[in-house]
Amino acid sequence: MTANGWGPVPALDDVPFDVEVHASVGSTNERARALAAAGAGDVVVLADEQTGGHGRRDRSWASPSGGVWMSVLVRPELRLAEAPVLTLAAGVATVRAVEPVGVEATLKWPNDVLVPARDDEGTAPPERKLAGILTEAAGAGDHVDWVVVGVGINANVDADVLPPAATSLREEVGDVDRGELVRRWLEAFDALRADTDAVLAAWREVSSTLGRRVRVETPSGEVVGEASDVESPGLLVVDTGGDEVRVHAGDCEHL
Repeated sequence: MTANGWGPVPALDDVPFDVEVHASVGSTNERARALAAAGAGDVVVLADEQTGGHGRRDRSWASPSGGVWMSVLVRPELRLAEAPVLTLAAGVATVRAVEPVGVEATLKWPNDVLVPARDDEGTAPPERKLAGILTEAAGAGDHVDWVVVGVGINANVDADVLPPAATSLREEVGDVDRGELVRRWLEAFDALRADTDAVLAAWREVSSTLGRRVRVETPSGEVVGEASDVESPGLLVVDTGGDEVRVHAGDCEHL
């Protein structure tokens, strides 16, 4: 397969998904939703750049040429309430995909992939965002019809075109083979979606949120305390000192 900006991608010839490659697209999630409406499944939409990428709460997402911008359309045997486990699976898959190139990433609940900033002075380094995940789902009744897992990885991208709190693989270790990166991600995600019972344990192993004091902005108010665990299908358990609060969704800040 070929596409301007990607060239041949032989690494993806044998992955367990159909792969659609674009030089540029408004949003890979939007394209994947259109494929879902047409009845497709197990399809990856991959773009060299996005012109209208967005994250949670419709925040804009910088998606310049050289990154890995992809959305995976699946039709899992899950209840709608269980779909968030695929967000956790996507995070674990991202950590596993970048590890072979020398990047030790961690996961911030619910959907950020972080790496510590390099620090030559020995002080505690802040974390910078390497990748983000946006999961969308639809179903009939309580059963999932389809799930689109959107993943944006700042791969071969200059850091100066990214937000100040972000980094890229180019910045951390130099340019990488994006085809091999995507292949590793798809293989890891495919294994995790086949064994969702193993996802929580895998997520805990690479989490930078658990054990940390956090502030979570939720629709019903602010929750502050120590993040003590994650429970199915992706709830964050926060020990506030007087109670354990289970957070379904929200913006999490490491304190």
